[in-house]
Amino acid sequence: MRLVCISDTHSRHDKMSELPEGDVLIHAGDCTGAGHLFEIDDFTQWFGSQPHKHKVLVAGNHDYSFQKLHPASTWAREMCEKNGISYLQDQAVVIEGVKFFGSPWTPFYRDMAFNSTEAEMAQHRALIPDDVEVLITHGPPWRIFDYVPRDAEHVGCYPLFQRIEQLNKLKAHVFGHIHEGYGFAQRESDGLKFANASTCTARYKPTNPPIIIDL
Repeated sequence: MRLVCISDTHSRHDKMSELPEGDVLIHAGDCTGAGHLFEIDDFTQWFGSQPHKHKVLVAGNHDYSFQKLHPASTWAREMCEKNGISYLQDQAVVIEGVKFFGSPWTPFYRDMAFNSTEAEMAQHRALIPDDVEVLITHGPPWRIFDYVPRDAEHVGCYPLFQRIEQLNKLKAHVFGHIHEGYGFAQRESDGLKFANASTCTARYKPTNPPIIIDL
């Protein structure tokens, strides 16, 4: 199975190069600039029109309309369904025998969408099933593609880092959020693949190429 991974397109998907072929197209959040309805409408139509057989989406801290308390949250999910997109918010889906799980939560920052305290984050991470094989979160785990040079600090989620260490069947973890952290790595000890698939650079230019993961 070939995964084509993107993230943080921020409504600039129309300026991206053509996506490579694959079986599952994954977007790890921040598909919009500010979560406006017209942005979600435009993105879901574009995402759903891609030739990949399966499309999986999680929301990010810019995607306000997907929050359950937002008056448009039901509509946003319906737009995903209408366009053949599996939207995952602390949910799992099995695709061709592979179990995927998606979660949008990130550590608290500027009171944006899907922000949580560390205590709340631990509760969210406990929902990740033990048998997940592909994990999709908007933000990175602690100290994995999470460094922000301007602040000179690592901003990843420590409860997420802890939970990953408990997932014996996990093959790949896809995320974004930290544009400066774009990159791919495979852990030598167990072959676990990590991808910060942020499409936009720190200057919000959608020029980082999709990351390909073969399972």
